[in-house]
Amino acid sequence: MATDLVQIAQLLNLTLDAKQHRKAEAELKILSEQPNYSLSLLTLVHDATKPTQTRLAAALAFKNFIRHNWVNEDGSHKLAANEVETIKKEIVGMMIEAPSQIQAQLGEAISTIADSDFWERWDTLTQDLVSRLSSTSFKQTNGVLEVAHSIFGRWRPLFSSNDLNREVLHVVGVFGDPFIQMLGIADQQIGANSGNEAELRGWLTTMSLLVKIFYDLSCQDLPPVIESNLQSITVLLHKYLSYTNPIFDGEEDDPTPLENLKSDICEVLQLYTNKYDDDFNPYVQKFTQDVWNVLSSVGPEKRYDILTCQALKFLTAVASVSRHAQIFSDEATLGTIVEKVIIPNVSLRESDVEMFEDEPIEFIRHDLEGSDTDSRRRASTDFLQKLLGNFEMLVTQVVFKYINHFLEQGKSDWKAKDTAVYLFLAIAAKGAVTASHGVKTVNSHINVVEFFTQHIAGDLVGGDSHPIAKVDAIKYLYNFRSQLDKAQWAAAMQPLIQNLGSDNYVVYTYAAIAVERVLYLTDDSGQHIFPRADIQPHAKELLEHLFSLVEKDASPAKLQENEFLMRCIMRVLIVLKEGAAECGINNILTHLNGITNIIKQNPSNPRFYYYHFEAMGALVRYYSSLPQVDLISRLWEPFALILTEDVSEFIPFVFQIFSLLLELNPTAQIPGDFKALLELVLTPTLWDTRGNAPPLSRFLAAIIPKAAQAIVLENKLEAVLLIFQRLLASKKTSQNAFDIIDSVVTTFPAEVLEPFFTNVVGLVFDSVQKQPSDSHKLRVARFYHLVSAKPGLGADFFIKHADAVQANVFTPFYLQVIRPTTALFAKPVDRKLAVVSYTKTLCESEAFATRYAKGWGFTCTNLLDLLKNPPRVAAGLGDELLVENDVDDIGFGIGFTPLNTCKRGPADAYPEITEIEKWVGQYVKEANAKTNGQITRFAQERLAPEAQQFFAPYLA
Repeated sequence: MATDLVQIAQLLNLTLDAKQHRKAEAELKILSEQPNYSLSLLTLVHDATKPTQTRLAAALAFKNFIRHNWVNEDGSHKLAANEVETIKKEIVGMMIEAPSQIQAQLGEAISTIADSDFWERWDTLTQDLVSRLSSTSFKQTNGVLEVAHSIFGRWRPLFSSNDLNREVLHVVGVFGDPFIQMLGIADQQIGANSGNEAELRGWLTTMSLLVKIFYDLSCQDLPPVIESNLQSITVLLHKYLSYTNPIFDGEEDDPTPLENLKSDICEVLQLYTNKYDDDFNPYVQKFTQDVWNVLSSVGPEKRYDILTCQALKFLTAVASVSRHAQIFSDEATLGTIVEKVIIPNVSLRESDVEMFEDEPIEFIRHDLEGSDTDSRRRASTDFLQKLLGNFEMLVTQVVFKYINHFLEQGKSDWKAKDTAVYLFLAIAAKGAVTASHGVKTVNSHINVVEFFTQHIAGDLVGGDSHPIAKVDAIKYLYNFRSQLDKAQWAAAMQPLIQNLGSDNYVVYTYAAIAVERVLYLTDDSGQHIFPRADIQPHAKELLEHLFSLVEKDASPAKLQENEFLMRCIMRVLIVLKEGAAECGINNILTHLNGITNIIKQNPSNPRFYYYHFEAMGALVRYYSSLPQVDLISRLWEPFALILTEDVSEFIPFVFQIFSLLLELNPTAQIPGDFKALLELVLTPTLWDTRGNAPPLSRFLAAIIPKAAQAIVLENKLEAVLLIFQRLLASKKTSQNAFDIIDSVVTTFPAEVLEPFFTNVVGLVFDSVQKQPSDSHKLRVARFYHLVSAKPGLGADFFIKHADAVQANVFTPFYLQVIRPTTALFAKPVDRKLAVVSYTKTLCESEAFATRYAKGWGFTCTNLLDLLKNPPRVAAGLGDELLVENDVDDIGFGIGFTPLNTCKRGPADAYPEITEIEKWVGQYVKEANAKTNGQITRFAQERLAPEAQQFFAPYLA
């Protein structure tokens, strides 16, 4: 054990080394398969003699191990029973004693355990927590409350259910009264230690945790113990909203425990205002005054940021309730709110300017993406927009007085103009700013184009404008992109592209963001505002400049820092399609391959490399068939290095692009070095990483048709089917399993499938018995129809192997799974497949002709229903070029037009008969002739009169 601990500790330390972490992680993965590995990690976590970084690495490894290894899909423990019990017994005490950064990791692990075990398989935990509460030691009590919050906090985002309600009732029954008592104890200790900084900080943290748990206990329903003590609790909340202590004066950076406590109180006030207005109504007005006083007393220092945001969120909640919103309804009150609360919190602070200059990528993410949820600007905007929704005309008039004032000041002070623009943005937009179209609905009392022309356009093109003023101009276009028509955008596009040449990081990044979103923008008919023809003249220069910005710093971390630039490159290539040839495909590939070779050394920005590989996917999609561009050879070297060096983050992308290359390759042979990849993909260890399953299964499905001969000659089909079996056993990968088996069925003839097919059918039957999802049943039905429709197989082939699994099992399978599920097919290709399957069954199946006479009639009825009822048209795939397209071809040489043109059946509208109906009619007539009218006789004997009438034209 000691040797194991030393080895594990050494490996954990090596995971912190960028050069050695992959090897160390691989060795830890091997060790993790040994018994009691999790207990070894906990031992290291608890060992105070170990360096903090080792203990923290062990806590992180333990959290991740528990996340993946605590229970299986059925909820059963994957670890040995004694290991499970030891973890439950020890982890609470360890977390209570651990330093805060380690507590956070153990808290997440406890939350994972609680998801499956609490409370019925861990019913002693709540009482254990209560027994550890201390009235004298804030350290011990805070540790207990951290554990409790990590468990109870899981309830916040959940929808109500019987199981959840029972869990909450259990906790309230055990924890409720001690919780109320601890509120009083913490209050007394804060009062008794008002001059003792260490004790005061500790007990204020206790009160903060208690308020968090107050939220947890109330997030689903109002518990009786809270309801009966609500008045006394509100007295405490009032007290600490107004509490001050000179001990905390002078601190400017991080929030103190007092600000944290007030923030937590504002958060719980928001909950009660939104959820329990009838019970909380008597307290709202007084709390509104308290929170207003808090906002009036805090300064611009960063320590108050979270408190200010939570206070504004509470006021937003008050404004959301009609009977409370009236307190904000007069012009004087609104003026005070704008002047005293909104303007101070939307105005740029010195810290914002410092972030703009020193941490530009963080400035962009905070300002643009919505990661500024807890920023003062965002919270102020939300409050102002809620007031605007209630009193649109009045708020617009009040705010415009300040906008005009700051615009006048802005002639000589760019900060004042920034405030004016931000206020305008806040009141001009109605509703959320959507990712696809920006602001879709605007304030009817405002003209956004006129405001831009008069006050902002000059900053977009002006060379002497402050960089933040330029950013404001670009962001204005970005937000209101749906409000500009094609002509206005044509005038704005060139200045945007010119701003990509700025030497300011934020300016050129915002320009790239705006260009990318404009290229994505579509009109009401779904047509791009800027199609390929409009961007083509600028494309080569634009791409070269974007690549130069990305490649400005060649270190792995810096090169992949700015995902917005790579997203713009991706969008340009997607819009250009084949037009990228004019920009030099080989040159573009050189850039992309060079970037791949650098960032694979240390992948650190998932968004960047997602867009990077999507850009590669765009080239593959549109150029794989061109002989002058040998994409396979150009991509093989960097991708092979990724596989050789086991860059796990990139492996899914590599196999998706390889899959795309195979799917678009017109030859029937396996290209180049891909045969070596087949060997690799059939290695079971590659499938251990769950995220690899979709791309690997797609690749295997794509390579099987091209490598069919090699698979048969080298006896690799069994290995393929073992992977199918493995994937089918998990609900999370069963869809991928069907991708593989569908490819197998489509590729190989009956004599190759014969030795394996009984086992395949048995596995499919077993999967149907395990409460399958609707999507799983759809794939099962599609698999059956694929077998039934394929020449050389057919329904009888399937029935023979079903009988080999269990006599007569096909009848319930067909009646309870295939028929009802087929009716739910929505994709045209799936419905087409079912039509072919049903038609061939009616015409060719000996079993349905003799053994399943009623089934023949059912099948005919199902076929007619498919022909009568048109399917839903599938939605587009958007950006995801690496996602497999739904090609409308079932693979058997039957080239129908999509079924979404189907209309009523031939008895009603024979002149409008669709191509697929023509095929059905021709196939049925030929089969009827071959069998001397057998199908006609079956139709007369086995169909209802109305079905006979509908089916008659197919036999004419």
